[in-house]
Amino acid sequence: MVKLKSALVFPLLAVGLLIGSAAAHAEGYLDKIKARDKLIVGVFSDKPPFGFVNEQGDYVGFDTDLGRRFAKDLLGDEKKIEFVVVEPASRIPFLQSDKVDLILANMTVTPERAQVVDFTNPNLRVAVQALVPEKSTVQRLDDLASKTVIVTAGTTADVWLTKNHPDWKLLKFEKNSESLQALANGRGDAYAQDNLVLFGWAKQNPGYRLLPQKLGDEAPIAPAVKKGNAELQQWVNTELASLGKEKYLLKLYDQYVRAQLAADTDPAAVIVEGGDWK
Repeated sequence: MVKLKSALVFPLLAVGLLIGSAAAHAEGYLDKIKARDKLIVGVFSDKPPFGFVNEQGDYVGFDTDLGRRFAKDLLGDEKKIEFVVVEPASRIPFLQSDKVDLILANMTVTPERAQVVDFTNPNLRVAVQALVPEKSTVQRLDDLASKTVIVTAGTTADVWLTKNHPDWKLLKFEKNSESLQALANGRGDAYAQDNLVLFGWAKQNPGYRLLPQKLGDEAPIAPAVKKGNAELQQWVNTELASLGKEKYLLKLYDQYVRAQLAADTDPAAVIVEGGDWK
């Protein structure tokens, strides 16, 4: 009986030490950033209008500019930020390995992801749809059952299709730009991705249309921090609430997103001002 009790106690003790270590790491995290005098943020480099590199080689976009504002309000200077380029599949590993403090890379909140990272309050809302060539015979999502669907690895579209249509043929690429190029080259029959990205690309590249049916429900997009980093999570939540009072996300929407969408699009259907999901 003593041996059995010991066998149970030691694993529990080890788990307790790990949890305590994680909590200690998270405590004082803002002080760690301030001592470093730099906020390290994971962003996309090829996903306009949210995160991309302009002709001058600068990181710009809705998410990227939000990161600069975070740096300004936390460290007093929007230039005190380091952008680390991530791909959809590397966002979570980069957080877990402490390569970044925060992910601002258009990450949709899902139950599976919430088990391994902590999301803040949301800043965007999104649905996943499929883009097809204008002349395609595909009219409905089910028409893709016998086709090849392009996805970017690690995206919500990839996860949803793998789970709900495991028999469908998926052609996967690591980068959004690679997936879009594959569609343009006719390597697949459709590209499934966040509809906000598809709207913008279709507007710049005539000859494509979105299937009206959505892959799953509308979902929030939110910044993410390492699991257990409650201090940084709460700071971002407070910051989003404060920025909501000045309609800061609406300013970013006007600068980067509005021109990508139909003229009658309600900004509230895209942005979540103040982090208040309704």
